[in-house]
Amino acid sequence: MAVAPPRPKDLPLSALRAFEAAARLESFAAAAVELGVTPGAVTAQVKGLEAALGAALFERTARGVRLTAVGARALPGFVAAFDAMAGAVQVLRAEAAPQTVHIATLPAIAQLWLSPRLPDLRAAAPEIVVSITAMEAAPNLKRAPYDLSLFPGASGMLLAPEVIFPVCSPGLAARLRGPEDLAAVACLQDATWAEDWAVWAAEAMPGQRFTPRGPVFSLYALAVEEAAGGAGVLMGHEALVAGHMARGALVAPFGTRVTLAQGLRLWSARPLRPGSAVQRVAAFLAGQGWPA
Repeated sequence: MAVAPPRPKDLPLSALRAFEAAARLESFAAAAVELGVTPGAVTAQVKGLEAALGAALFERTARGVRLTAVGARALPGFVAAFDAMAGAVQVLRAEAAPQTVHIATLPAIAQLWLSPRLPDLRAAAPEIVVSITAMEAAPNLKRAPYDLSLFPGASGMLLAPEVIFPVCSPGLAARLRGPEDLAAVACLQDATWAEDWAVWAAEAMPGQRFTPRGPVFSLYALAVEEAAGGAGVLMGHEALVAGHMARGALVAPFGTRVTLAQGLRLWSARPLRPGSAVQRVAAFLAGQGWPA
């Protein structure tokens, strides 16, 4: 009579994923955001995994958590494994829906840069479905279900340089003779690019103390519309205000423009297969036209 040995109990995939994310990001809270669960859920998964293993994976301290030697030795293998799994999932998605392209981008870029280009994209390739998700920070494309990331950054395909300068309505511009006049008008500020005014002022008003005074917006597109309506002067991002300037709704009252280190860039975690929907959309957005 054959004897079947007891099979070791598998470790839960969800618990292993929670451990890998928390260890890689060095934070239970950050892991929770990435996984779309609560920090308490990540904590519970890790504790359950530690109980099943009979070994601690993290050391709990007053300043947070850090990996134990056991956890540190295991982490590289799990990172590689989950990266490979995510890549396989993306291949599966692409094979199942080869004409669908998912793009993640900032809300302002989605509204002011990407949206005006979509009609031409649809006309050129009506068979391609473009799905856009607006978010405040660039996702980890190795894990997130997006094909392309469109954000200001230092890596990826450069679509436009990041050039900033004040913009306002023509009526308000007529009242401004120089940067020193900004002290007497509302300077609209954007929460995402909170340092814009200081960066520009350092170049345009060297040695002068300048503190912008005006409302703060969490939506840059709304701030652009307010500036066009005469509510104040906004620090314009050239790529995002180009449409309003072409229509004459916004003008640049001063000549000084500052080019930032980061530009508007398109990035993918995987090589773009020639002729694929993702590669064709990327080429179109880069102004290269449609590949043959």
